[in-house]
Amino acid sequence: MRARVKRFWQELTIKKKIMVFSEFVFFIILFSVSLEFWLLKFSLVDFRGILGTNAITNQVILTLKEETALFEEYMKNDRGAYSDDEKRLVLENAIKNTDTAIQSLPDSYEKIGAERFARTQSLKNAYEVYRKARDEMLLLPEGSERYIQRLYEVYEMQEYLISYAETLMNMTIEDGDNAYQRKVPLMIVLPYFVIILGVLLLCGMVFFARLMNKSMIVPVLKVVEASKKIAENDFFIDDIVVENEDELGEMVHAFNKMKFATGEYITALEDQRKTLDLLHEEELSKLEMEKQLEVIHLELLKSQIHPHFLFNTLNVIAGMANLEDAQTTEKMIKALSNLFRYNLKTPEVEVELDKELKVLEDYMFLQQMRFGNRISYEINCEVDREICMVPSFIFQPLAENAIIHGIAPKEDGGKILVHIWEYCENLWITINDTGVGMDEEVLEKLREELSDQTLKETGIGIKNVYQRIKTLYKKSTFEIYSRKEEGTLIKISIPIGGTRESISGR
Repeated sequence: MRARVKRFWQELTIKKKIMVFSEFVFFIILFSVSLEFWLLKFSLVDFRGILGTNAITNQVILTLKEETALFEEYMKNDRGAYSDDEKRLVLENAIKNTDTAIQSLPDSYEKIGAERFARTQSLKNAYEVYRKARDEMLLLPEGSERYIQRLYEVYEMQEYLISYAETLMNMTIEDGDNAYQRKVPLMIVLPYFVIILGVLLLCGMVFFARLMNKSMIVPVLKVVEASKKIAENDFFIDDIVVENEDELGEMVHAFNKMKFATGEYITALEDQRKTLDLLHEEELSKLEMEKQLEVIHLELLKSQIHPHFLFNTLNVIAGMANLEDAQTTEKMIKALSNLFRYNLKTPEVEVELDKELKVLEDYMFLQQMRFGNRISYEINCEVDREICMVPSFIFQPLAENAIIHGIAPKEDGGKILVHIWEYCENLWITINDTGVGMDEEVLEKLREELSDQTLKETGIGIKNVYQRIKTLYKKSTFEIYSRKEEGTLIKISIPIGGTRESISGR
């Protein structure tokens, strides 16, 4: 049985193991609470019911005796220190107490049994006859016919009712005693039962805790110990052996494979290093020749991408596309030619906004040809494009950054929105994309890197734009906002007068 439980436990996933353990703990708590409620009912509620029934029956006897004494005193017409009206009020109050006590007697057949039920009903019926005779006697004038005879009949009824109530009291006490005696054996056994059950539940908890420890904690500790040895460059330790068939078992199996593969790779690198040491002298002799070849190759590449050669070639391709009626191809080549011409032949620090936006439109056209309907853009310019001056090469790098890091990873693509407006003698520019965005941790890291002069890990495009704007304009801002799965917004402000305004403000 234990082996089956162990096998079943090993095949469970981690989620199900936690669920089974939680359900077992919940069952123990629920069972303990239920047992406490049952013990409370057994030890207090039931005995309280017995005592309460005895008290009610005893109250009937007391109220009957009180009523009998007051009735007798009232009928003797012995006013004493009180008037007849005062005695009558006291008697009526005692009569109400007797009625209340009689009516409160338990009369459930299932709870009190047949004998007590019959005795209770007889007492209530006899009380009804007595009450009728008593009330008639209280209204009967003194000296009327059969006055004394009827008065003694009422006295006899009172004695009979008290005797009957005492008999019912004895029966009630006897039934309560019998009920108590029936519970005594169970009360003697109950503590032992609770102790044994507590021990069994504790053993179950210990068993499940050991299973949890063996199947979840021990494998993790083994992986930690192996990782420490690997950190000391000992890759050839024994494989970790676990009995798990869950996610931890798969992780340990993958860890063993990774450890073995890494060890083999390190060994291969070491062998390669030894081989390279043997060939080091030969490599040194060839190094100078290779450097010369690289210089020649670099010069060749430079000549191949010479601006005049590149532009002329693109124009020839565009002309051929026009002759072949390939309008889209011609438009793409012209857009690419414009991009190259602008990048290679724009030495100015600042250019007209119109030039920058045309380059952005050419770049976005090429990206739309590449990504199709996955990318769209919108430019909303609220200033004079031909008059406003902006730093060169700022829109295209930021748009490229938005596409590469924001929209391209998103399956359904997205949109880039460029908004330019004037406010408080500043030119405001926002470039917003609806891409994958960044979480708060990545965004904060990017902001820290922007404030760092080195900016080693930040993208070249955004780094270049940030540094040039901060260098050109004293009163400028460059802010980045982003939310995961919602997109990224870059917000820039520069003086409306360009670098001249910035220089004059220094």
